Amino acid sequence: QRGTHIHPGTNVGRGGDDTLFAKIEGTVKFEMKRGKKHVSVYPVVAK
Repeated sequence: QRGTHIHPGTNVGRGGDDTLFAKIEGTVKFEMKRGKKHVSVYPVVAK
């Protein structure tokens, strides 16, 4: 069935077929928010 177990977070979009994609280049991080799993992408900090 359609839908997703992982929801889009910061800098992540969801396509029409529930595909998750990054809006920016960076580090992927999985987080729990309100009891649901979210995936976020954070920019890499240059040193």
